[in-house]
Amino acid sequence: MDLDALRNSLKTDGRLALQIRVIPKSPKTQWAGELGDGSLKVKLAAVPEKGKANEELIRFLAGEFGVRRQQVEIVAGATNPHKQVRIIA
Repeated sequence: MDLDALRNSLKTDGRLALQIRVIPKSPKTQWAGELGDGSLKVKLAAVPEKGKANEELIRFLAGEFGVRRQQVEIVAGATNPHKQVRIIA
């Protein structure tokens, strides 16, 4: 997983699409590597109740990519650990 390449892609293209597998109820919110299918794995401290894990994922990705939370959107998988996320620069 090359975060710098992803950040550069966002800067160059103005948008980025990510496949993410979340692991809620982790001790800390952090990157947890890459899966064999190319999906990125993210551990979330939040619980998967009432959208808390989704909010935490959006907050985390916004911080990691230097964008506002409104620029990060979960386009598929809102109630699933496998998510498709779009980030607009």
